[in-house]
Amino acid sequence: MTTTTLASMTLRDPSEKMPYFYQGGLASIMACCCTHPIDLIKVHLQTSKTSHGMSGQAKLIFNMYGGGVPGVRAFYSGLTASMGRQLTYSATRFAVYDYLKSVVTEDKRNLTGLEKMGIAMSAGAIGGVFGTPCDLVNVRMQSDSKLKIGDINRRNYGNVVKGLNHIYKTEGTKVLMNGWEMATIRASFMTLGQIAMYEVFKETAVNKLNAPDITPTHLFCSAMAGVCGAAFTMPFDVMKTRMMNATPGTYSSPAHCFKVTLSQGGNNPLIFYSGFGPAAVRIIPQTVLTWVFKEQLRLNCGYFPAK
Repeated sequence: MTTTTLASMTLRDPSEKMPYFYQGGLASIMACCCTHPIDLIKVHLQTSKTSHGMSGQAKLIFNMYGGGVPGVRAFYSGLTASMGRQLTYSATRFAVYDYLKSVVTEDKRNLTGLEKMGIAMSAGAIGGVFGTPCDLVNVRMQSDSKLKIGDINRRNYGNVVKGLNHIYKTEGTKVLMNGWEMATIRASFMTLGQIAMYEVFKETAVNKLNAPDITPTHLFCSAMAGVCGAAFTMPFDVMKTRMMNATPGTYSSPAHCFKVTLSQGGNNPLIFYSGFGPAAVRIIPQTVLTWVFKEQLRLNCGYFPAK
């Protein structure tokens, strides 16, 4: 009897495994270490008054910027803040999504379309709130890399912990949450695109097209989810970056930021897709790598739900 039970447990399909709560955050940190240079270029494009294009901005970062650290290292300015953001924002939204999914379905069925949307946007909103302080430091540290050593506008945080501590002591707790509204809205739509749409594409591929639960399937579905995430969130991302990088009092509300941004763009709505190229180039690989890492963690280190 024991032998039969052990054999049946051993023969369970690995695709039945469920992820542990921390695996989404770990996968996101691994992915951000690969895509951080592209994120840096995106922030530079969104906060610069003169557009140099993606390749032109990359050349400027390599040759002129980096806060005294020119060359390849300049592209990793603010990496600790980016990792801190993933540790708070992405870890929270993946954990909340996986938890609510497990509670709602009891690990026995797939979520419906409306359930995916509601859970994804809720998880994203919670993650957005938790991730705002590190996101704020991330944007500021990346913007610092445009300025030369000695520039009075440089903040010189050094790393994410020093940045959080400096803002808390000199600007107050309220400033740590600067731009949280846009960050939360953006996080909701990003999670809708990256997580909910990934599950839609994967379920379609596996259940209707009989695709195996293996890496090529994960690559295709995550790439499609990345496109959705970029398209859903770009306008919010532009306003979030501007609000977080602004000095206190520049914008009185998200609506004010919207009005000012539109005005500066000559009332052309395409201003809200400024930096879309590098954003899409970053979001799609970030999404692909996150899901590939997360799926590998699930398949190799996940758990079988009780039957």
